[in-house]
Amino acid sequence: MIEAADFTGKLLDPLPGGPPADIWVHVAQPSEQELEQLQASFPMNKLALEDALEEGHPSHYSSYPEGDVLTFRFLCSPEELGEESQRLTLFLYSDRLLSLSSDEPPYLAEVRATLEHDPASSAGDIAFRLLDQGARSYAEFVHNLEDRIDELELGMFGEQQDQHQKRLVPTVFGLKQRLTQARRLCLEAQDALVLLARHASASEEDLLRFRDVRDSMNRLCKRLDTSRDNLTNLLSIYSSVQSQRMNEVMRTLAAVSTVFLPLTFLAGVWGMNFEHMPELHWPFGYALAWLSFVLVAAALTWVFRQRGWW
Repeated sequence: MIEAADFTGKLLDPLPGGPPADIWVHVAQPSEQELEQLQASFPMNKLALEDALEEGHPSHYSSYPEGDVLTFRFLCSPEELGEESQRLTLFLYSDRLLSLSSDEPPYLAEVRATLEHDPASSAGDIAFRLLDQGARSYAEFVHNLEDRIDELELGMFGEQQDQHQKRLVPTVFGLKQRLTQARRLCLEAQDALVLLARHASASEEDLLRFRDVRDSMNRLCKRLDTSRDNLTNLLSIYSSVQSQRMNEVMRTLAAVSTVFLPLTFLAGVWGMNFEHMPELHWPFGYALAWLSFVLVAAALTWVFRQRGWW
């Protein structure tokens, strides 16, 4: 369905064969008939149209004799840390804007509503608002991801740390997989915006707007890199904690073995079957053996506890 609005957000009836200036036309999943109607009003390069209709086409900018074309992919469900994306292709002309999408962008009505109380000054202004809303999907993803990482870090040393640590590794690897996909999409969008801000045939005011979105995407990409490092550090901390626990267990086992080592020696000495051993025929020999065992074990245990080894 073709939807047209002027720069104040007022809906118009798109007229085939040449719409008036200062118009924004949006089409979601255009049919063949709608494409023919659009081509009669908007000059579109054949290659650019093929890219705009390709389902998995990445974020990309190209300059054609007919005008500037930008494909921008935004995240569909950043609140759930979903890595699924949706494409929005902008055909930018000096006095009109054509946007094509695979599905209806959730923020399209919001952008149109902003035009009612803040009319756009140019087609580039509307393009900026669309791109800015798309960039917010990455900002929401980054914000939710950072909150999730903070929860994992607190869970490692909280009251239920054992339960959290058991789920830590699969959770972190799942987040890293989603982050990698979102980071790839963010970098592709950033590269496309860099080219748009550098080569677009637009006014200096519109170029400033495009550079603003480019800078926002640049900051978001850096925050994604920081989040990736934090997840890697979280795994390193988990590995260190597990190693520390293992060392504590091994230290306790070593202390126990050391306590029983002299006891085993004494038992071995008194267990030898020599005929002339005074303790064998002494009435208090058995008591002496047990007293030696207890004293040696108690002395070693006290020494280990004083040094913090047990």
